[in-house]
Amino acid sequence: MTVDTAIVAITYVAARSRPHGPTAALWHAVEVHRPPAEVDGACELTACGALARVSTEQTWPVPGTDVCPSCRTLLG
Repeated sequence: MTVDTAIVAITYVAARSRPHGPTAALWHAVEVHRPPAEVDGACELTACGALARVSTEQTWPVPGTDVCPSCRTLLG
């Protein structure tokens, strides 16, 4: 009996959260197991557990200061 093993490449894309009250919008990381083009701007669960809208124009890591500190720490 032969077992086929597929290697799945894990890709991280950037997602922007919405500002909520005094909290500013931040960039988060989203782990996707499908081509980023298939995500098409939908809301996804981020690495830190927030919901954010995926941006197909941005890659992870995103340069700047408005990046989620939890996502940055989790994905070093």
